[in-house]
Amino acid sequence: MAELKRQIGLATAAAVVVGEVVGVGIFLTPAAMAKSLGSPLLVLSVWLLSGLMALSGALCYGELAARFPAAGGGYVYLREAYGRPLAFLYGWMVFLVLDPGLTAALAVGAASYVGYAAALPPAGVKALALASVLAVAAVNAGGVKLGGWVVRWLTVLKLALLLFILAWGFARGLGDWSHFAPFVERRAGSPALGGALAGGFVSAFFSFGGWWDLSKLGGEVRDPKKTLPLALVAGVLAVTAVYVLTSAAFVYLVAPERVTSGEAFAAQAGEALFGRAGALFFTCVVVVAVYGSLAAYTMSAPRVYFAMARDRLFLPAAARLNPRTGAPTRAVVMQAALASLLVLWGTFDEIISYFMFAVVLFVTLSVAGLFVLRRRGGAAAYMTPLYPLTPVVYLVLSAALLFLLAAGSPLQAFAGLVVVALGLPVYYLVFRGRSEFRDDLD
Repeated sequence: MAELKRQIGLATAAAVVVGEVVGVGIFLTPAAMAKSLGSPLLVLSVWLLSGLMALSGALCYGELAARFPAAGGGYVYLREAYGRPLAFLYGWMVFLVLDPGLTAALAVGAASYVGYAAALPPAGVKALALASVLAVAAVNAGGVKLGGWVVRWLTVLKLALLLFILAWGFARGLGDWSHFAPFVERRAGSPALGGALAGGFVSAFFSFGGWWDLSKLGGEVRDPKKTLPLALVAGVLAVTAVYVLTSAAFVYLVAPERVTSGEAFAAQAGEALFGRAGALFFTCVVVVAVYGSLAAYTMSAPRVYFAMARDRLFLPAAARLNPRTGAPTRAVVMQAALASLLVLWGTFDEIISYFMFAVVLFVTLSVAGLFVLRRRGGAAAYMTPLYPLTPVVYLVLSAALLFLLAAGSPLQAFAGLVVVALGLPVYYLVFRGRSEFRDDLD
C-alpha cells in the first residue's frame, strides 16, 4: 500500500499553524474585547491566558505527535488512547459537519469581503466562494509540496501586512496613547466583569482555534518527532505575539468608546491609517488572512479521512494516493464536494455552532489521553515539559471553557453531542467488522 511522503519542513509546518489560526478573528475579536472588558490590561490578560492555554495544549500535542507521527492527528491519538469507537465519532463529526462547514464558511467569508469591495451581486459572491473551494482543493490535490508552498507564502504575506500596519501606525504617530488610559481600571459603563471575562475568554479561544490541525499532517512532516513539537510551539507563540501586538495597534488607532462593531472597528482603524483608502486596504488584508486559513485547513483536514480509511473505518477510496502527486486526492475531493454543497445551500454558520462544544471536548480528550498513554509506559522522542502540570493547566482551562459553552448555549451543545453519538450505530453496524478484519490482516 502506498505511503505518504515526508516533504514538510519546519517552516511550512509552523506556517500551517499560523496560517490557519490567524484569520478574520484578529480584526473582529479585539473590538468586542476592548468594548466589553473596558481595560487594556484585561484585554492583554485574556490574550495571554488564551495563549497559555494554546501553548500548554501544543506542548501536549507535541508529545502525542512524537509518539504517533502519522496522518490523522487527533483521530490517531483518540484511537490509541481510548479505542476506535471514540476515534470514529471524531472522524464522523469532522467529515460530515465540521470540515465542510468551516471550509464553506471561510470561502464565503473571503468572497463576501471581495464582493463588498467589488460590488458583486449575491450570486457573484457565491460563485467566487465556490471557485475558492475548488481552487484550494486543486492546489492540495497537486501534492503536499505545492499545498505547503501556497500556505507558506500566504502566511508570510499575511504577517507582512500585519507588521506593516503596526509599523505604519506607531512610527507615524497616527493614533493616540491616551486610548490606553486608564490602563488598569475599567471604563465607566463597562458591562459586568464576570460576563465580560467569560465572553472574552471564549472569543479569544476561538481566535486561537485550529493550532491542533498541524498534527493531521504528521505522516508528511520530515523528522516528525522533532519538527512537529517545535512547529506547534513556535506557531502558537507567533500567533500570541501577533494577537497582542495587533490588538494594541487597533486600540492605539481607535478609541474603545468609539467601537460599535468589529467590522466598524476595522474600518475605523483603516481610516486612521490611510484615510478613505483604509477600508479597501483592510479588505485586502482580511481577504489574504482568510484565504491563508482556508488553504491551511483544506491541506490538513482530508488526512483524517485518509487515516480512517486505512483503518477500514471510512470509504476505501479515501485511502488511495495519487501516484503522480502522492496526495490523498479522493479525500480532498470529498471534503471539497461537501463544502461546495454547503456554499450552494447557503446555511452553515448555525450548523457549525452546534458542534463547537464537541470540538473542544475532543481536543480536551486528546490531551487527557496523554495520561492514559504514559501509564502504559514507554518514552517518546519528545516529552511534554513540566508534566503533569502542563496537561493539567490545559484541562482546567478547557473544563472552564466547556462549562461556559454549555451554559451559554445548552441546547446547541446537547444537540451537537447527540448528532455525534448517532455515529455509534454506524460504527457498530457498518465499520466495526471491517476494522477487525484489518487487524487480523495486520
